[in-house]
Amino acid sequence: MSTPQAESVPGLAAGRLWAASRFPYLASGLFGAQVIAAPGIATVAVDDGWRLHADPGLTSEWTAAQFGSVLVHHVCHLLRAHGERAMAAGVTPEDARAWVRGADAEINDDLVPAGLELPGRPVLPRDLGAEEGLLAEQYFRPGHGAASHAQPSGGDLRAPAGPGGVPDSRPGADLDCGSGADGGRRPWDRSGPPGLSPWQARLLSRQVAQDCLRHGQEPGTVPAGLLRWARDILEPVVDWRRVLAAELRRAVADTAGAVDYSYRRPSRRASVAGPVVLPALRRPVPEVAVVCDTSGSMTDDLLGAALAEVEGLLRSLGLARQVRVLACDTAVGAAQRVTSARQVELVGGGGTNMGAGIAAAAGLRPRPAVTVVLTDGFTPWPDKPPRGIRIVVGLLGDEAPDAPGWATAVRVPSGQS
Repeated sequence: MSTPQAESVPGLAAGRLWAASRFPYLASGLFGAQVIAAPGIATVAVDDGWRLHADPGLTSEWTAAQFGSVLVHHVCHLLRAHGERAMAAGVTPEDARAWVRGADAEINDDLVPAGLELPGRPVLPRDLGAEEGLLAEQYFRPGHGAASHAQPSGGDLRAPAGPGGVPDSRPGADLDCGSGADGGRRPWDRSGPPGLSPWQARLLSRQVAQDCLRHGQEPGTVPAGLLRWARDILEPVVDWRRVLAAELRRAVADTAGAVDYSYRRPSRRASVAGPVVLPALRRPVPEVAVVCDTSGSMTDDLLGAALAEVEGLLRSLGLARQVRVLACDTAVGAAQRVTSARQVELVGGGGTNMGAGIAAAAGLRPRPAVTVVLTDGFTPWPDKPPRGIRIVVGLLGDEAPDAPGWATAVRVPSGQS
């Protein structure tokens, strides 16, 4: 993502090009991250909004390979959710330094052998006296770190490790990886343009995971650790995904399997019919609409996960170009024809009326054959469905009330997105 601030970061274009060429399966993440010039911070640090705060004075001293390697390293902190995992593990400010060493080892174990050229000497599992292939939680040794990364504002934020991992005299060898690595807020996190929302970040991670699996079909192209991560992200591990997949396939098959006569294309038998114009049999490509509940009771994480699942299902059916999305609370936004859930703009935040969204979908031209409604269920419903449209309702959350009997309902439990 290019911004005016990013243009003032020396070496960014060359670093991204090097990284995308060497690690093409991470390209979506490399270009999805927003780079912000942050003079004087003496590091390149990442936050959980996929923003990389880079000191131009530091990056100007790096080669394209070094800058590109730092970008790859930080994107991997985000993909592996090291900041969130640090908070879940109860990492204290005093132990943040030790946590980041473990997180660095988890990343570098895979990517240094694949060609990462970080400034300094990277932390590897053997530096921690551990075997390869473990997670940050397994490498983490509380009390075995130096000064914390998360010092108060005004303190020295340059920790003696990060991508470099071991003290080194070269520029950028001692880096503070930022809050995206250990969960501790930094002063610069409050500056610059807004970053990605949690559901946008999740969708970007899923895109990178899909790229990893696609490239991984060629032997030796993607490190084994990244492939394991990608499978963990994408593998359907809860039943609701299978149910939703089955319902969508059934709804689409009912329409796609129908045939009718049409005069738009002449019949191939017209040549033997003389002056009579014969119609041809036509198999329609079903139109699909998605109505998203954007009322104040909805959570970004659950809605983003459901959007990602619907996108994947429709893409597998060859219908990605046929999807129109409507954001709805008590009013309905303009229909958006999208090819990726990352293009969806969810606006709203007030009350809820999914009946208005269903009616708006029914009014689209061409008329959708299937409408998927993603909602927490706290909404009035119409007495009957629109004529000729199959409705599939994704009920998000444990407390969602039942959908009307005329709709096919799929429950999406909390914490299983």
